[in-house]
Amino acid sequence: MSKFKYKYQMYKHLHANIPNIYAEAKEAAEELQIPAEIKGKFGLTGAISGCPAPLRDDILEAEERGSKEVIPLAKLVDEIRDIVKDVYGDEWDAAPTSTCEAALWTTFDSLFTPPMQGRGDNYRARYIAPYEKHLHHQGAYGRPFPGRFKDIFADRGSTSGELGFYGKRQNNLDTVIVPLAGAKYECHGIKYHPVPLLVGVDPDESIDRLAEHAEIHAPNLTGFTSLGYSSPGYGYGVKDESGEPLLSRYIADLAHSYDLPYVVDNAWGLPFVGYDPTKTGADVVVYAMDKATGSATSGLIIGREELMVPIRRALGMHGDRYGTTASYGKAAYVTFDPGKEALLTQIQALKVLRDKPELLTKPVDDLYEIVKEEFDKINPQLKEGIIINKVYNSTAVEVNYEGTWAKRELGIPIFSIEDMYAGTNIFQTGLGAMGVIPTVAYDGNIYISTGLGTIDDKGNLLKDVVRYGVKALVKLIEITCKYADII
Repeated sequence: MSKFKYKYQMYKHLHANIPNIYAEAKEAAEELQIPAEIKGKFGLTGAISGCPAPLRDDILEAEERGSKEVIPLAKLVDEIRDIVKDVYGDEWDAAPTSTCEAALWTTFDSLFTPPMQGRGDNYRARYIAPYEKHLHHQGAYGRPFPGRFKDIFADRGSTSGELGFYGKRQNNLDTVIVPLAGAKYECHGIKYHPVPLLVGVDPDESIDRLAEHAEIHAPNLTGFTSLGYSSPGYGYGVKDESGEPLLSRYIADLAHSYDLPYVVDNAWGLPFVGYDPTKTGADVVVYAMDKATGSATSGLIIGREELMVPIRRALGMHGDRYGTTASYGKAAYVTFDPGKEALLTQIQALKVLRDKPELLTKPVDDLYEIVKEEFDKINPQLKEGIIINKVYNSTAVEVNYEGTWAKRELGIPIFSIEDMYAGTNIFQTGLGAMGVIPTVAYDGNIYISTGLGTIDDKGNLLKDVVRYGVKALVKLIEITCKYADII
């Protein structure tokens, strides 16, 4: 019987004991004998925007070799287009950007927002976004609708107010946020906030909800969006016969019934190996090429040719006014220019994904075995309800513990994304105290991926280093659960 009557009381107690948890975490790191020379130099995800993973030798070599040559940048963009067409077919096209957020911004502004020119008052446009994780990316480019979501992004980001996430909202654009059937939106965390718990998402009921909202907003509707992370913790555990997420395919069908584009945010994903738009029916997919793919910091947009024309025009890549097949010039989003070195690394990364994908999938296989082994050793009182999945799309292993709340008063503490920004997500900050760069560990879902000091120069997993990090995470969970009065 827990000493806490209500779950907020547990989080209040955790907050009061953060110094004690940190102290025990530091002691545990010494007991685990994490070598001093790697502390602070490795982590459990290679997808942190503020701390990119080191580049492989082949990526660096391609960058150095090309940087010494005189190459028109339009030629490099065409190389990227060729590789994408090699894999997806001639009806697909591509455009690189400086970041994935730049890719989202350009795509939404090109496809979803109303025109700025012309006489008379402008109209408002709306796009539909499921209420899912990371909504401050794919769902933050319009004013939230309905009104109860108006402050959903208020505390996210390092800057609040108009210069924070609010400043991303585009001209006369609204985001219709639709809760998913079977999901739970319970309040959790020290920074107490609703969290999307998505393992139980029912794709059939969810698409009915999305269709209802589409019908309501049809006169203003210009598009649909969702994540491309095809794992249970993100709500995409139910797959079709080809192994693609059923809900994503349903959203594509719904979008096409209105003759509207479906844009997928697959920032932490791999082109070619991961989410497959040719099977789900998605029209445009955007990527952060430095997260899972292994190139230098940059983004990439892959989409159907018809929709890529306005996107490439906005980036100044679709040809000169006097008539050429490609350009690299001035346009609305010239500020999103990725630069020569990023283009060179993208080309090499895409070639590897096309020709030798096992270079990225084999480390995931090895990581999965280590995570399973170490979580199998966790305190037996915490085991029930933890599910572990391999996610090639994100070169990651997903550890989801929503289920630990199913048959008990209190489960393993769930920290909100607001906790991450406030510095009160103990599963992240506590790892820092142990000398491990934290992974993404909020909303009851932990993504452990390769890359951040855990891959050698050739792309092989450094198993001993990874094991230190996973052991530290397991120990931190146990320490936190002790203060939460769960064990």
